[in-house]
This record gives sequence, C-alpha cells and structure tokens, in this order.
Amino acid sequence: MRQKIFALDGALRATAQEALAMDRSRATAFFAGLALAMAGNTRQAAAVVDELSKRFPGDTVVNNSWGPTIRSEIEVNRGNASKAIELLQLASPYETGLVVRLVPNYARGQAYLKARQAKEAAAEFQKILDHRGVCQTAPACALSHLQLGRARVLSGDAAAARTAYQDFFAIWKDADPAIPILKEAKAEYGKLQ
Repeated sequence: MRQKIFALDGALRATAQEALAMDRSRATAFFAGLALAMAGNTRQAAAVVDELSKRFPGDTVVNNSWGPTIRSEIEVNRGNASKAIELLQLASPYETGLVVRLVPNYARGQAYLKARQAKEAAAEFQKILDHRGVCQTAPACALSHLQLGRARVLSGDAAAARTAYQDFFAIWKDADPAIPILKEAKAEYGKLQ
C-alpha cells in the first residue's frame, strides 16, 4: 500500500496549483511539486521539477536534493521503488541540512517500504527521529513515528511497532480524529493488539 505524507484530494491538489500560480519561487515550486507527486499527479510534478532544473541549473539544493526527491516520488507512483532509491543517492550529503530537512530520507524510507525492505525503511525513519532538531515541525518528522511502526510491522517486530505507533499517537493526541492518516494508523494499530 502506498503511504503518503498527506492525502491530497482534488481541493488540495488545486491548492498546490494555486500556490504555483501565485508564486513560482524555488521553495514553493518544490513543495507543490512534491505534493503533486505524492498525490499521483506525476505529469504536473514532472513539469514542476523540470522547470526548477531549468530555472536553477547551478543550484545544489534544487539539483541534488529537491529535484531527486520529487523524481523519486514520481518513480514510486510508477511502481519503480528501486529507481526511486537510486535517484535519492544524490541527496545523501545534504539530507541533514536545514534547507533539505530530511525530506529525502522520508521519501527513501517510503520507497524502501514499497520495496518491502523493512530494515532499510526503519533505518531511514529512525534517522529522521534521531535528528528531530533538523526537521522540527516538518510533517516528515511527526509521520516518521508512524512509518517506523509500519516498517517494524513489515519486519515482524510487533513490540517495536506498537511503541512507534504509540509515539505517533502521543504527538497526534489533539488532532482531528477524522484525519485519514490517523484513522489508518488506528486501524493498523488495532491489528497489533
């Protein structure tokens, strides 16, 4: 099952497009492109990353981190997790920087989950949790607890999975219970009991 940082329905996809219509800065383009890729809108995501690469040909962050991250999400959506993992190798030296904020690690962890490589996925999500000062309030930071739980389930370690899910629920204790990813997490956790 393909897990996403956040579920984008038509309204949120439109919001990403509206953001691009208002501001085509590199940061806005990156986050909109990433959201579009994660939502499965690979055509528009590819157009955004191509535009970024053309507009910022000498930009290290764009070409060695953000671009590969968007392209990796496109590959995951195409069912090519191994290509996604390969693309993210460019980002390795920059992952813990305050601009990149471990987003490539999250994408790599997702690709490893898709490839059913539990140990590798867990290592990526654990790296994010070990560097919380870098990702701070980024969604990848909070969601890494959940994804670590999923990786632990995949590896057959139910006790460690329960702990990761409980950590996720502690962070999301005041969240709207109707949020799809929270509902999914509760259903998954229920199966661990």
